[in-house]
Amino acid sequence: MNYKKYIAAVMALSMATGVAGCGSSSNSSSKAEDDFSATENVAVADTESIEAIPEGAEKEILYLGEGDLNPTKGSPEKSTELQLFESKGGKIRFQQTSNEDRFDNLAAAITANKDIPDIFKYEWLAFPSQVVKDMYQPIDSIVDFSQPLWSATKDTADQFMLNGKHYVAPLGYSASAMLCYDKDIIDAEGLDDPYELYVNNEWTWKNWEDIMSSYVGNAPADTERYGVNGFFRAHVVQQTGKRLVNYDPATNEFSSNLNDPDIEKAQNFLYNMMKDGLILNGWVGSARDCFNQNCLFYAMGEWAYTGNQTPKEGENWGVVPIPQYDDNQQKITTSDMTAFMWVKGSTRSEAVKCWFECVRASKTDPKYEQTNKDKFMENNPNWTDEMYDVKMDVVSDDYLMLFDYAYGISSALGDRKQFDGNQCLVDALYSDASNVDEEGVQSTWTQVREKYSATVDSEIKELNQKIASLKS
Repeated sequence: MNYKKYIAAVMALSMATGVAGCGSSSNSSSKAEDDFSATENVAVADTESIEAIPEGAEKEILYLGEGDLNPTKGSPEKSTELQLFESKGGKIRFQQTSNEDRFDNLAAAITANKDIPDIFKYEWLAFPSQVVKDMYQPIDSIVDFSQPLWSATKDTADQFMLNGKHYVAPLGYSASAMLCYDKDIIDAEGLDDPYELYVNNEWTWKNWEDIMSSYVGNAPADTERYGVNGFFRAHVVQQTGKRLVNYDPATNEFSSNLNDPDIEKAQNFLYNMMKDGLILNGWVGSARDCFNQNCLFYAMGEWAYTGNQTPKEGENWGVVPIPQYDDNQQKITTSDMTAFMWVKGSTRSEAVKCWFECVRASKTDPKYEQTNKDKFMENNPNWTDEMYDVKMDVVSDDYLMLFDYAYGISSALGDRKQFDGNQCLVDALYSDASNVDEEGVQSTWTQVREKYSATVDSEIKELNQKIASLKS
């Protein structure tokens, strides 16, 4: 199965997971889920740092998304942020959409000026291409980045500005991929434990490659072994601290960065991993299945080894971040940012403001650290404290949260439907030099860059023209 089919399988699983979690109804009080009760097994302390939604203001916000923010039959535990929001008088009404139709449904609601959602989940395509299309409104009137709750997010929020206005309020972060592995396999093979290397600040590309090469090289006769499967290519490249597309706030313009020498080094590193047989391509549905196929590392976001995919009793797993670039050991996380866009046309500013504050507080206030851990461990009882600490460390202030603007330049670059239906053009930029095509040919980074650079340049030029026209 080639990489394009792999992407499709991941998206299919993500969609299935979202649908299974929220039922078929467009409302949070789905009739199909009347036979379950939301649970609040872990108490959530109230906070006076967030004001209640004022009397007379609309208190219910409409969320258009794939999965409900309210408890569901599949995930009945009420989140910390929702409990806080409800304590302040808020309520969330859920309108379900599919991954395939989410942007079309949002645009249709805005155009019709009917049932306009108040919030929509942030994702890379939202900024800047959909901001330029006037689908969202600035958040500066409801988020004050000089206040203690928001001040630590300002550097990240400033990455999402156009014409001097903020469009994204960072609420929290998660690593879009970590490396999961079986500690028993590491011990049996006499390999260095990645966790120990991580603790000692020695978790680098070279040491990672050495571990995989030893494991693959020591395979018994007639046994195929691999080093890694999953999503890691973009993350490895971004450990250099570089993006495929840059933004200059001084000129309010975006520019291509495909010729950057560090990006080329990263792509050559991945190219050689593929040549050396360290990469297992194709869709593998879980960490457990990955290990059973003699693949040492499974690279995915935490969704892939929590919940239904969480380790079973007796399994001894570990997680570590994507290893650091040997030439620049800055701590970097390719981040999945928790944020919601404030949809153009929404008038429920007080309720949206309160929801943003509740989510932000739930993920940053020290009083909720143990609460969140208790909720997580209740659903993942075989995770160790060591694993949880890694999960939290990679989203700490010690790490740069990196986002590549390339995904958000335009649908032509960032929407898989505009490319081949399974992966977007930016995915191809990141992956094609460490993969083989349907004829079994592996391209070099130079070939991949030359193939797509003209499209990248033209899309950036068109976007910059749109931004300039908005200023005038």
